[in-house]
Amino acid sequence: MRSTATARASTTARRASDSPAARALARAGLAARGVLYILIGWVAILVAFGQTSSNQANQAGALHLLAKQPFGLVLLWLLGIGFAGYALWRLSEAAFGVTGGNGAGPRLKSLVRGVVYAFFAYLTFQIIAGTAGNSAKKQQDLTAKVMHHPGGQVLVGIVGAIIVAVGVALVLEGLRRKFLKHLQTSQMSPQTRRVVERLGTIGTAARGVVFALAGVLVIDAAITYKPAKAGGIDKALLTLRDQPFGQVLLILAALGLIIFGIYGLCEARWRKV
Repeated sequence: MRSTATARASTTARRASDSPAARALARAGLAARGVLYILIGWVAILVAFGQTSSNQANQAGALHLLAKQPFGLVLLWLLGIGFAGYALWRLSEAAFGVTGGNGAGPRLKSLVRGVVYAFFAYLTFQIIAGTAGNSAKKQQDLTAKVMHHPGGQVLVGIVGAIIVAVGVALVLEGLRRKFLKHLQTSQMSPQTRRVVERLGTIGTAARGVVFALAGVLVIDAAITYKPAKAGGIDKALLTLRDQPFGQVLLILAALGLIIFGIYGLCEARWRKV
């Protein structure tokens, strides 16, 4: 009796995850992700020209900047709902299977992405409520706490290596155009497909480079026992800025993230969901 009720609940949940409303929510989430990367790229360009604080070139900084704009709160609400939709879509993939993917690997990726974007939704609503703190400082504090435990340095180093691996995988995905298998390319005109393909190739590879660099910084923090070296996208972009021709490198990385954001908007339109 109990197994029958469980099976019915599972079937109902599966149908709900494949409903038109769920698909619309998934597309809204993909659009929100695209907008977020466009904002991060724009903030990075402002940082390159000294127009804003260097610690704002990350997800939280982009959202804070948006909050200060006209109709900023309305846009934040839309993004927050979009992030929540994206998280629910990815979590439903983790539970019921990924479109165009088989096995535990794609499900695990969806689970991680679902958790990450659930956090972005939470962060967005915190900013709306005015209770968000310094996310970079919290990340460094967490890194420091982990490193103080036995084996903490090794654990932080492993996390950094995983981030590097994710970044390298994204670069390869972009260069090999593997993202195309997730798109309804048959619905595109030949010219549109070429444009989307170029946006996806450049944007995904650029995103991968930034991720890989962020992972290298985490590994460096573990090796040198300096948690302040650890960081996310903002630290990676600032590391680029501090290199020879750093301003040019930072602008190129920022443009790459903006291009990925534009590709993300295309993905919201043509993704198989």
